[in-house]
Amino acid sequence: MSSNYQNFRKSVPWLIIFLEAVFIILFAIFFSCCVAQESEIFYPVFQDVNHMVIFGFGFFLMFLKRYGFSSVGFNLLIFVLGVQCSMLIDSILFYILELKIQECLNSITESAMSMTAVLISTGAVLGKMNPVQLILMTVVEITAFCISRFINKIILKVTDSISMMHVHPFGAYFGLAASLAFSEPSPRSEKNASTPTSNLFSMLGTLFLWVFWPSFNSVLAESNKNTAFYNTYFALAVSAVTAFLLSSLTTKDGKFRMSHIHSAALAGGIAVGYTAQSIEYPWIAMILGLLASVITILGSCCLQRCLNPALKLHDTSGVHFTFGLPAVLGVLAQVVLFVI
Repeated sequence: MSSNYQNFRKSVPWLIIFLEAVFIILFAIFFSCCVAQESEIFYPVFQDVNHMVIFGFGFFLMFLKRYGFSSVGFNLLIFVLGVQCSMLIDSILFYILELKIQECLNSITESAMSMTAVLISTGAVLGKMNPVQLILMTVVEITAFCISRFINKIILKVTDSISMMHVHPFGAYFGLAASLAFSEPSPRSEKNASTPTSNLFSMLGTLFLWVFWPSFNSVLAESNKNTAFYNTYFALAVSAVTAFLLSSLTTKDGKFRMSHIHSAALAGGIAVGYTAQSIEYPWIAMILGLLASVITILGSCCLQRCLNPALKLHDTSGVHFTFGLPAVLGVLAQVVLFVI
């Protein structure tokens, strides 16, 4: 047995056992929301969110040939650990602030959505962090995100549906900050290599995310859920069409590049997340989807060549231009619509 596997056996299982024991003890002390209440979230919509996060992000990050199985497996591991941690933090904060405890399905759904931030961050450090570091990053990041959500809700009076959309910029820039602690692999290293099969599975993850993104944007909306649903769908449709268009125009041979489609097809859903329930006319959502796709593809061309080398960033899966920049566009759109 190699030393790497010996270190893995000595550290990872014991860390998982320790965390799970702590979670069980804290659940027994603080968690008491599993009572008969009328839920605001229906189980089929909860399933949509689960499918999106587990299947979507699991396959979305499967583009590196050396880390395909790791991305899918570790995605599930950090997801289930992170959901438990998120629910515990929420319960502790509810207990300290003496707030009304949520219904169980609502709490699980919000925790699953909060874990999107961690999974996005994982894309920036994929192939550089070992399992112990990923697990510790999960605990730290989900704790920070849950606290920021409570600050938004209690102090800034931001609604849950809008506050939850912070997962995209939070995850993208937290992941970029974490990547600064690790050296960039050599461009010719196998750690950066992909295969047609790994790219195909990664595109499958994009399709999962695309299909279920309207449920993600509408599940926490207090009103106008149908409006949020169809605005997200229109934005996603336009961003996907624009992705194919710009991919053909920006390549030398005029062919489609799946790396463009892989990232830009989702940009519309991210950008419209903040305003999905407040946009009155679908054409506004369509414009947001178009602009988000343009920003994503141009960002993938410019940032990787200019900004990333200058700042010494190594963004493995391009979370900056896939999630970060479209989310910034969505924030600006929310500000403009609020002022108008």
